[in-house]
Amino acid sequence: MIPPSFAYHAPRSIGEALTLLTELGDDAKLLAGGHSLLPMMKLRFAQPGALIDINRIPELHGIREEGGLIRIGAMTSENDLIKSSLLQTSLPLLPQAALLIADPQVRNRGTIGGDIAHGDPGNDHPAIAMALDATFVLQGPSGERKVKAVDFFHGTYMTALAENEILTAILVAPFQAGTGYAYQKLKRKTGDWATAGAAVVLRMAGGSVTQVSIGLTNVASTALRASAAEAALLGKPLNDTTLEAAAQAVRAVCEPAEDLRGDIEYKTAMAGEMVKRAIRAAAALCH
Repeated sequence: MIPPSFAYHAPRSIGEALTLLTELGDDAKLLAGGHSLLPMMKLRFAQPGALIDINRIPELHGIREEGGLIRIGAMTSENDLIKSSLLQTSLPLLPQAALLIADPQVRNRGTIGGDIAHGDPGNDHPAIAMALDATFVLQGPSGERKVKAVDFFHGTYMTALAENEILTAILVAPFQAGTGYAYQKLKRKTGDWATAGAAVVLRMAGGSVTQVSIGLTNVASTALRASAAEAALLGKPLNDTTLEAAAQAVRAVCEPAEDLRGDIEYKTAMAGEMVKRAIRAAAALCH
């Protein structure tokens, strides 16, 4: 199908984009990579009267160190995450996980900020951001505010982002030496959304888990931080018993929607399996 007509704006600064958002109100939508919005417009599930294309705003691009954190511009593409030497050294989970997202064509255009701001539980970056304990920088007419990833997602396509705000950056602390990490994602074919996925960041000492964070993809109405599973691992060695306890805690919080990728029972079981695989993979990198 062909979308209905709309006005097109291409601001060159965050301030100009915010002015447009404020003036146009509910009738306007931000355009990042467009992989979610444009198909919805073609199907006429979304019919904005105006698109505000934020691709040409320099401040929204790039990856750099700032104040002891890694700052990733919201319009940074998946391929830029993959190619970043800074991320490969300081936050290798992000470039490795980005390789599992969609296909090369999509990764060339799709952005980390668009993936997050859309609020789709099937997207990969929300759960990864939770596992990384990331903070999102939101900017509106009254200034800038910061929201933790675990507090940002309120429901399917619902986030803490106000209608006149832009997600401008993602802030993440670099890994300490010896940190293990993994993102395990079950999908039917290349480019598909996850049937279930799990991101894990892990530290160990003396054979026991000293720090762990777990994010879950596509097993509820939003990405989930699996705090009960984390508690099942903290201070304990990794063995079949503790891995099963973590998987059981994950299965207990899953409320997936049944679709062509599987029924509720299957998706829930696969969430537990992905968590086990991710924990094992992360533990193998700890030293």
